[in-house]
Amino acid sequence: MMTAATYPIGIHGTPWGEAELDTWRERRMPLRSYAKEVLPRIDFLSDQFDIETYGELNYADDRYRLYALRSRDWNPALPVALVTGGVHGYETSGVTGALAFLEAQAARYAGRVNLIVVPCVSPWGYERINRWNYDALDPNRNFRPNGPAQESSALVKLLTPLHGQVLMHIDLHETTDSDESEFRPALAARDGKDYEPDEIPDGFYLVDDSDNPQPAFQQAIITAVEAVTHIAPPDAHGNIIGSPLVAHGVIEYPVAKYAMCTGITGAPYTTTTEVYPDSPRASPQECSDAQVAAVCAAIDYVLTQV
Repeated sequence: MMTAATYPIGIHGTPWGEAELDTWRERRMPLRSYAKEVLPRIDFLSDQFDIETYGELNYADDRYRLYALRSRDWNPALPVALVTGGVHGYETSGVTGALAFLEAQAARYAGRVNLIVVPCVSPWGYERINRWNYDALDPNRNFRPNGPAQESSALVKLLTPLHGQVLMHIDLHETTDSDESEFRPALAARDGKDYEPDEIPDGFYLVDDSDNPQPAFQQAIITAVEAVTHIAPPDAHGNIIGSPLVAHGVIEYPVAKYAMCTGITGAPYTTTTEVYPDSPRASPQECSDAQVAAVCAAIDYVLTQV
C-alpha cells in the first residue's frame, strides 16, 4: 500500500510547491477520450433535450467544453430535479449512469418535472481517470463562487439562477480501491500530512446532508438500489469511510461547509451516491444501473412530496 511517505512526488511532511505540481501533471496522461466516449452520447440526445454549453476548461493545451441538458418543454410551474455526474472524473458510473438515465428513463418524467442533467463535470479528470483537476484540486471541495477549481465555479455559475427552485439534487459518485491506493496518499503528500489508511466499503451507500437530513428520501433510494446491487455494510466501528452509519447504507456530511456539489442550489432533497465498482460482486453495467435506479427513486420520491 502506498503512503504519503512513499508517494513518488514531493518530500514527506512538506506541502507541494509548483515543481511538485508540475511533476504530478506531467504524469497524468490521457487514458480515455471525453470527445469520443461522452460527447457523442450527449449529441445523440439533442433531439430530446436542450443542450447548453455552460463553460470551457482551459488547461495548458487542453480545452474542454462543459455541457448541461435541460428538459425541452421547461415549465416554470414544475419542480426542478438536478442530476450531476463525473464531478470526480475517475468515477466512471457517475458519467455513464447520468447518460443512461437520460437515454432510457428521463422521458417518463416529461411534464412532471423539469430536468437538468450535467453528465460530466470534470472532463480533464475523466480522461485521466483522476479524482483531481489539472491544478490537483478536488472539485467536490470547491463548489463556491469564484473558487479555484474551474469545473466547480462553472457549475455554480450555471446553477445560481436556479437557487431556491431546485427540489432535488442527486450527485453520482463511486468509492474505488484507488481511493486508498492512490488518491488519499496523494492528498496527504500534497498537503505535507501523514496518511491514515481507511477501509473501502464493499457496496453502495449514500451521503446525506447533516445540516438538512432527509432520512425517508435516502431510504427510498437505498430500497430501490438494493434490488440492483448490494448495500455497503459498516466496518467494525460502525462507520463507512470514517463516518458513523446513520441508517442502512447512509452516512452524513455537512455538504455546504465542505463546498460539495449537492450544496450548490439549496435544494431540500439532496444526496450523493457512492457505487463500489471494484467489488467482485458488481460489474460496470450493474454500477451504471444502480446509478440510474438511484436517480429514478430520488425523483419518484420527491414527486410524492410536491
